[in-house]
Amino acid sequence: MDFNPNNIGIANGNYFALPYTAEESEIVLLSVPWDVTTSYRAGTHKGPKAMIDASCQIDLFDPLVPNAWEIAIGTLPPIRGIGSKNRNIRKTAEEVITALEQEQPPASYARALSLVNDACTTLNQTVYQTTRAQLAKGKLVGIAGGEHSVPLGLIRALCDHYPKFGILHIDAHADLRCAYEGFLYSHASIMYNALQSPNITTLVQVGIRDFCGDEVDLIQSRSSIHCFTDELIHRHLFEGATWRQLCVQMIEKLPDHVYISFDIDGLTPDHCPNTGTPVPGGLTFREADYLLHTLALSGKKIIGFDLCEVAPGKNDEWDANVGARLLYKLCCYCHLNGCK
Repeated sequence: MDFNPNNIGIANGNYFALPYTAEESEIVLLSVPWDVTTSYRAGTHKGPKAMIDASCQIDLFDPLVPNAWEIAIGTLPPIRGIGSKNRNIRKTAEEVITALEQEQPPASYARALSLVNDACTTLNQTVYQTTRAQLAKGKLVGIAGGEHSVPLGLIRALCDHYPKFGILHIDAHADLRCAYEGFLYSHASIMYNALQSPNITTLVQVGIRDFCGDEVDLIQSRSSIHCFTDELIHRHLFEGATWRQLCVQMIEKLPDHVYISFDIDGLTPDHCPNTGTPVPGGLTFREADYLLHTLALSGKKIIGFDLCEVAPGKNDEWDANVGARLLYKLCCYCHLNGCK
């Protein structure tokens, strides 16, 4: 293969400008540019393309993963028609959000709400079918969003393959709301919807710092949910705990098989200033990297992942630059973990 990892990356439509096809790859990435239910700032539908563009200039050497450039990471074709569908349905969702803000009667936006929920149901099914086919081929699948609702189809596909597994959820938000704003598959409901499957036995949440009373009640009522809030994490750090000690505690709560769900706003806002719902606080890039690397070496099996809510700015690619590097780390650590 005529590929030199020390040369500049030549844009070829693949993540990290790698030459591998999806068919020959051990890890495949599916872009899902969807931000229909975003409740504050839209724009995360631009994330996957922006990360592909930014990833071309990433140096492929990784000091923790020998010969990282040799990891066969493939890029799946985009879902047909998803861009135009997202634009149209996003406008419909905005009608619902406006009606709610104006306290209009439910009947006035019932049809619009139904259209949004139907479109999201169809998207989930498409992601499910696409990723299920890849899992059947023995691939490890990662999703690049898009808003954080989009990995539900992959999580459901994984439920067909694993009788039980846990989720490591890094985020600023708990995402445990039921049908937020009436949207059954809201970005604020991804973990609520995921937990409807009995296959998911454990949810470990890290960096959470924005949540409502209903979510707190759910967390406190479920022994399977372990929430390491940003406030709790930093209280322990300020009082003498090490980050390694906390990472070990988080990982110990997880079962043998682990899915990683990473919302970029789990990082500090200087890493993702243009994301849909930024919140002060959060993990540094290095803290997140250390947690992921520690998980990869823990003996627990990583079975898939998503990275969502990356939104490029109008005049810079910083968010995409950070997101692309985090995506590369996720791929490298999955390989290190033994994804074959």
